[in-house]
Amino acid sequence: MKIAIVCCSLNPTSRSAALAQHLRQPLADAGAQVDWIDLREHPLPLCDGGAAYADPAVSGLAGRLAAAQAAVFALPIYNYGVNAAAKNMIELAGRSLTDKPVGLICSAGGQASYMSVMGFANGLMLDFRCWIVPRFVFAHDKDFDASAAPAQAVIDRIESLGLETARAASALTTL
Repeated sequence: MKIAIVCCSLNPTSRSAALAQHLRQPLADAGAQVDWIDLREHPLPLCDGGAAYADPAVSGLAGRLAAAQAAVFALPIYNYGVNAAAKNMIELAGRSLTDKPVGLICSAGGQASYMSVMGFANGLMLDFRCWIVPRFVFAHDKDFDASAAPAQAVIDRIESLGLETARAASALTTL
């Protein structure tokens, strides 16, 4: 089984991408092949409702998402919502996720925005019939130490999310 981990932050010191790194080994241990997709390394055009869909970067990303049985998004939260790069990516390649399980890892500056991911999740469910893993990881400033390492409790939640995503992908693949 292949699971795509999609890091949506464009920040060179992204905390959401750092959190997602803790997902790689548990997924590999569960027998999954990980496809690491970092939007910092794969710039996408802005969705214009037309020509952007023909961009080679878009078709490459869509192909990688289509080849995966599930995806986990590592998302930064800015101003009580997921970042624009994540929304743009979904506009351009979201159809490749149709009927697939999706897990969510979020990083935010404060704890008050823990529900900010719900609009993104609802869009995936309604537009592409994605199966949203009902356990998502939300971490904020106080969940990181001075060296920007996440607390062990956050790492444990990330590992649980990975196992639940793999379990959902396995269950849905057998149908």
